[in-house]
Amino acid sequence: MTTTAPLVLVDGSSYLYRAFHAMYKADLRNTKGEPTGAVRGVISMLRRLQKDYPDSPIAVIFDAKGKTFRDELFDQYKAQRPPMPDDLRLQIQPINDIIDAMGLPRLVIDGVEADDVIGTLAAQASGDLPVIVSTGDKDMAQLVNGHVTLVNTMTETMMGEEGVKEKFGLPPNLIIDYLALMGDKVDNIPGVPGVGEKTALALIQALGGIKDIYQKLDQVPELSIRGAKSLAKKLEDNREMAELSYTLATIKCDVELELDLAALTPTEPNKEKLLALFQEMEFKSWVEELASGEAEQGGDPVAAPASNYELVLTQEAFEAWLKKLDAAALFAFDTETTSLDYMQARVVGVSFAVEPGEAAYVPFGHDYMDAPDQLSEGQVLGALKPLLENPDKAKLGQNLKYDANVLLNHGISLNGIAEDTMLQSYVLDSTASRHDMDSLALKYLGHSTIHFQDIAGKGAKQLTFNQIALDQAGPYAAEDADITLKLHSELSSRLEKHSPLVSVYRDIELPLVPVLSRIERNGALVSREMLAKQSQELGEKIQALEAQAHDLAGGPFNLSSPKQLGEILFNKLEIPVIKKTPKGAPSTAEEVLAELAHDYPLPKVILDYRGLAKLKSTYTDKLPLLIQPTTGRIHTSYHQAVAATGRLSSSDPNLQNIPIRTPEGRRIRKAFIADKGNKILAADYSQIELRIMAHLSEDKGLIDAFANGEDIHRATAAEVFGVELDDVSDEQRRNAKAINFGLIYGMSAFGLGRQLHIGRNEAQQYIDLYFARYPGVLRYMDDTRKLAAEKGYVETLFGRRLHLPEINAKNGQRRQAAERTAINAPMQGTAADIIKRAMIAVDAYLMDEQPKAKMIMQVHDELILEVAEEQLEAVTNKVEALMAGAASLNVPLEVGLGVGDNWDEAH
Repeated sequence: MTTTAPLVLVDGSSYLYRAFHAMYKADLRNTKGEPTGAVRGVISMLRRLQKDYPDSPIAVIFDAKGKTFRDELFDQYKAQRPPMPDDLRLQIQPINDIIDAMGLPRLVIDGVEADDVIGTLAAQASGDLPVIVSTGDKDMAQLVNGHVTLVNTMTETMMGEEGVKEKFGLPPNLIIDYLALMGDKVDNIPGVPGVGEKTALALIQALGGIKDIYQKLDQVPELSIRGAKSLAKKLEDNREMAELSYTLATIKCDVELELDLAALTPTEPNKEKLLALFQEMEFKSWVEELASGEAEQGGDPVAAPASNYELVLTQEAFEAWLKKLDAAALFAFDTETTSLDYMQARVVGVSFAVEPGEAAYVPFGHDYMDAPDQLSEGQVLGALKPLLENPDKAKLGQNLKYDANVLLNHGISLNGIAEDTMLQSYVLDSTASRHDMDSLALKYLGHSTIHFQDIAGKGAKQLTFNQIALDQAGPYAAEDADITLKLHSELSSRLEKHSPLVSVYRDIELPLVPVLSRIERNGALVSREMLAKQSQELGEKIQALEAQAHDLAGGPFNLSSPKQLGEILFNKLEIPVIKKTPKGAPSTAEEVLAELAHDYPLPKVILDYRGLAKLKSTYTDKLPLLIQPTTGRIHTSYHQAVAATGRLSSSDPNLQNIPIRTPEGRRIRKAFIADKGNKILAADYSQIELRIMAHLSEDKGLIDAFANGEDIHRATAAEVFGVELDDVSDEQRRNAKAINFGLIYGMSAFGLGRQLHIGRNEAQQYIDLYFARYPGVLRYMDDTRKLAAEKGYVETLFGRRLHLPEINAKNGQRRQAAERTAINAPMQGTAADIIKRAMIAVDAYLMDEQPKAKMIMQVHDELILEVAEEQLEAVTNKVEALMAGAASLNVPLEVGLGVGDNWDEAH
């Protein structure tokens, strides 16, 4: 080789897994739902190496499939490693294709590992030129010498001989001995039992390598090592294991390779192929580099974009921005506040962006010591109020519902909510784990934003925004507006390719933002006194159950300790173990106790105890703490961009989980009361998912049953069990109800059998009878599975798309779970769309006609309103009509209505 630049050998297998896990939380995917995080991570690392070593030959080495010589030496070698995750397996081929298109040699040698190929190439090159080994694997430290250096591009660290000594306390030539003594759990190298990192290090530092240690075993008891007296015998008894471990840990540096160093010379990149691959992966910044023809080789794909951010401290500068905002067809807007609690938060500054890269932050509430002079709150918000309240001035934001809520604390009603990037991302792919701005910027723009913790700190010492210095607050806040504007451009272009998704976004999600804001601000009136009384009574019942459990166990124990409970159940009482935890301990999980409770009294008591303790801690104790002192009401937060199906979720408190199946749970709903002169109106869709199933499957039997107003569970029982409607027993109806709901949730015969306490074969007969009577349902399920496998997603009646990344997974359990989701998601998602459409319609009626009524909660398929008694009949009739008309199905939408002084009475 003619080059004098170092040879760079990349441990591809090491970076493959590290990149996958590093990018796992960001859950990067393209619009097809295909995972792309590992691809991005590995290729970013290679591009970084190309930039750092522009004149170097770079080769990428991966492990080959199949066994190696180490497996022949020790059949348990790497036996504990879990199989490659499906999301990672899907990314192997794209990574290989991109590396090849980059012109980089890619090596995979059968019978040996990537480490051995790297070791051999490093040995071959060390006489001619320096070698850089790019890896995150500690085993590679044994290769380091005067010619070989390790570099970790993910941590930006280099390690030569002195670096190895500093990190491990040993020179490179003793790393194998170190690994052999302590073993390696990742590779399942056994080592010497009882010898960990500290003991291995102390032994080697005192006596030398393994050969020296075994020659000096008589000196081991005299060493200042914990357990030194018994250590010599452990070493002697496990000598063969130590020697085997030494062989397993040694990187082979004499592999017979059918290539020489000259073959590692890179070729010219295939830019056309690279462009196509980057477009398929949707790596926008890299696509732009290649498409523009201006990109330098390598380079950091997450470089900060050019920006012009302004900190506005004068009236003159502020007025200049007001003119820009007034002239803009759309501007990005964001608030910076003192708290995440929208009822308590105060705005301390606002940011805007009108063009990509052009943004400003206008502070007025930063009150730290030595803070520079700022415009006043009255100057800023007073000037902005007409603009923000103007419905004809289009605003863009990221989670604008929060901004709308906090502005109300300053007497400003935000109108003109035209775009929301959080909702755009959610509609594009609801299965993505995160829709926050930082994650979206990384996913869609390849840009790493300034994180709040970077400027505010962490934990108890974290600053509120008013305490943050303006030289840090300004760029952070302005970037928020700028990135929101750039994200909108990117997400809009993706959404516009799918008109049904545009409709979901424009007609359902965006109009719902002000509706939810109003419901949150309305809040629900809660009786503190009633909750206090319930909490006391629950405490007394919990104490009684604890005493009962102690009697049954034959002595006191901590009922909240799984370990102590396991000892009592499975050792002392000798109850059979029916399931174990991943670590091998007998499980005391709820489903295990529920099964044991059929035959043993203590598990039943434990379940009752857990249920009441959760009610007390989660609701009767906590709800009073969430009552806002200024309103006397609880103000939950509704989340549009969490549940994959489109359903709303809520927090502080989570209203969706307030239990209803037990008397104690229902009593909590009694504490949600109507104000004086009002009643609670609860309007609940009846069996909406079964009605949607009838519509989607077009099954004549189901459609007729609903059209005739029949009790669907009784009708199903009559069909399945072959009896007249009037002759259906209560037990047959219960079984039919379990079948109706079980099948739409993808329940198997085994699951149905467990629920009905019958055998699997009998349960399968019920299912077969059901499908024989309702063949349209079976046809719908089969067609849905096939369509989902072809497209990778399913859709609701209104076009909401639900991606299924594991619908074609090789792992049978994951694939079957995805198939169950494919069947149920269109029903759950359509139900979510319908209740949202109903909320929008009811809110429009309340806003237009101004009756003495307000929506105060939404839970599952139910809307809860607080209505003045004198207008109860009119409001009830109108709400029923609007909800029934929220969708047009082949079967009628039926709305159950209830009225009472509290939520439980109304429900």
